Amino acid sequence: MIAIIGAGKMGEALLAGMLARGHAPEDVLVTEPRVEHADELRQRYGVEVVPAEEAAKRADTLLLALKPQDMVALLDDLSAHLAADRLVISVAAGLTTSVMESHLPVGVPVVRAMPNTPALMGRGMTAVSGGANTEPEHLDRAEELLGAVGEVIRVGEQHMDTVTAISGSGPAYFYFIAETMVEAGVAMGMPRATAQKLVEQTMTGAAAMLTDSGEHPVVLREAVTSPGGTTAAALRELERHGVRTAFTDAIEAARDRSQALSGS
Repeated sequence: MIAIIGAGKMGEALLAGMLARGHAPEDVLVTEPRVEHADELRQRYGVEVVPAEEAAKRADTLLLALKPQDMVALLDDLSAHLAADRLVISVAAGLTTSVMESHLPVGVPVVRAMPNTPALMGRGMTAVSGGANTEPEHLDRAEELLGAVGEVIRVGEQHMDTVTAISGSGPAYFYFIAETMVEAGVAMGMPRATAQKLVEQTMTGAAAMLTDSGEHPVVLREAVTSPGGTTAAALRELERHGVRTAFTDAIEAARDRSQALSGS
């Protein structure tokens, strides 16, 4: 039995993904305090909606999809109802496995996961790391569940704040670049819908080439950049304005903020 505690956007995406992957609705419990949304979940997915304490008693695996600021109180509430053979998976940003373990019974295995918003489209990237009591089979279980909404990779927990900065926050950087490109096209007289379509397909195609070609980004960039051409002129301006350094500094700032939130 699997319990999803917290059925916001990410929790519902995980629920929909797991059911699409073949999990039976009767094998999934959901905790959702909003009455109207709980009714919607019952009708839409055929799952049972129960209080968190009941979910902790009945489920073998608990997938916690709450906001970071709500997690510690939830763990304290669940602690009395959890046996040591339960698996707890958290998708809350910045909450370390050691912090979670300190609020749970001794021996409970914990997996920390960092998904990103493309999971809502089944195209997410999630990194997972295990705590002190986590065995390989626990990570296998976490990968199987989180793989319902995209790709999953294992990392050491010391890298999770960097994962947050690169992958968790990464879609925002992507959208920022897309926004800038669209606005540049509009400023030069192009209809907004045309500019957005050009940017969308250019980014989709470039991402596919990066994924499918196996080439380093430098190789792909150089293939577009003819000596003395338009791309070279554009890249020269980006370098002149320090865009590479600014991106590196931004990612480091995101990592540092993640560390601050986790207390690491």
